[in-house]
Amino acid sequence: MSYKITRKEEAYTYEAPGHFDVRTTRLHDPQDVNAGGITMGLSHFLPGGGCNYGANAKESIYYIVKGEMYLECEVGTENEIKTTLYKGDSFHCGPNTSKSILNTGSTSTQMLVVLITPAEA
Repeated sequence: MSYKITRKEEAYTYEAPGHFDVRTTRLHDPQDVNAGGITMGLSHFLPGGGCNYGANAKESIYYIVKGEMYLECEVGTENEIKTTLYKGDSFHCGPNTSKSILNTGSTSTQMLVVLITPAEA
């Protein structure tokens, strides 16, 4: 078992591909815990900020700490989700799931993001 404590002054900002009007803050890098399987960050989206429709190769979990985010997600070939996530709501999807998010509110949104690298078969 491994562990890592990240103090608030150790967190750092970075540019996330496909994101706009957001400040992304990395709390844990993949190499920090459990042999590189988990990434965690806190994103601060301005009103109108979000992420373009697309997919990544990781399992994703979003938790709304403050504010709201509109989510569009394709689940399979026939199903599409269109909903707003509010403070306290969370969303989980598997690897390679196409999705987009947008802060449609009038205040900034804080969203905790956890990305999990799938185990190799």
